[in-house]
Amino acid sequence: MYSDQMSLADALATWSGESDERQALSEIVVALAEAGVRLSKAIAMAPLEPPAVTITPSAGEGTNASGDEQKPMDLYADKVVLDALAGLDVAAFCSEEADEPVTLRAGGRYVVAVDPVDGSSNLDVNAPVGTIFAILPAVDSEDQMPAILQAGNRQLAAGMIVYGPSTVLMLTVGEGTDLYVLDLNTHHFRLARGGIQLPTEANEYAINASNARHWGPGIAEYIGDLVRGKSGPREQAFNMRWLASLVAEAYRILTRGGVFLYPADDRKGYENGRIRLVYEANPISFLVTQAGGKATNGVDDILDLTPIHLHQRVPLVFGSATKVDRVRRYLVDPNLQNASSPLFSSRGLFRD
Repeated sequence: MYSDQMSLADALATWSGESDERQALSEIVVALAEAGVRLSKAIAMAPLEPPAVTITPSAGEGTNASGDEQKPMDLYADKVVLDALAGLDVAAFCSEEADEPVTLRAGGRYVVAVDPVDGSSNLDVNAPVGTIFAILPAVDSEDQMPAILQAGNRQLAAGMIVYGPSTVLMLTVGEGTDLYVLDLNTHHFRLARGGIQLPTEANEYAINASNARHWGPGIAEYIGDLVRGKSGPREQAFNMRWLASLVAEAYRILTRGGVFLYPADDRKGYENGRIRLVYEANPISFLVTQAGGKATNGVDDILDLTPIHLHQRVPLVFGSATKVDRVRRYLVDPNLQNASSPLFSSRGLFRD
């Protein structure tokens, strides 16, 4: 779609053309990317220069609206992103770190949903973290909550910035998924790979196996078959990966294939899954589907779900389409949920 290694701003200018709507949308994406550049430095320097935060948490002492612990970097990043959007065509901003949306511009054409620092607990162990964002059309109302609670298939753009060995931006504007890398010399994102296609076959899966005793029917059997490897019904070996970082897992699967699972389970607070729909599952799912993959809550497509509230949680399964479809079969087919049946021990007909 674009020339090799062109800057994000130039790529978006090419995409925007003479369209006023696209130009305004591009300005928002560039602003979010610039916030990412600032956060990349702040995260790298945090062990030596922790962010100075004077913001009082809004959802309770030291926790956000979802009940998760708030670290100083969470609050700092939230302010950095919010400040970056000032003066742009954004009606409202919502974040994992705030109870309610923040009104920015009356009559703005877009709303922005953000997880400022996904996986912030990884900061203590120098593991990858990231920023996830979604941009949706605003509604003709002072109250923009209906705009924020639109189904994911209404997203106009989505992306994730991963702060790792390189700082990378995965971006979609609904015309494929592109990979940009932060150039440390110019401090701009440059195109590394356009039109990423998620590999269709890979013998890798990502799940937190320490929760196996809490999984319900279907997930336990699916993972059990993978663990059995060549001696099981799949008749091949699989590798498990788990980084405890949604953005890092998504980046690996977008570039190497496989499947990610964060299912619901029987623990308190996990009955409906753990990933936030509006500002985590939806943008990640948009990136994945635009790269030829698939994303569901185990059964239904994530992008077809209409959020009920801002911080709603959902189960999340994404990756290669054939693998995501296979997980669904395990969840809906009773024959695949009975580990004691003869069919379970010799399910050659279910290997596709």
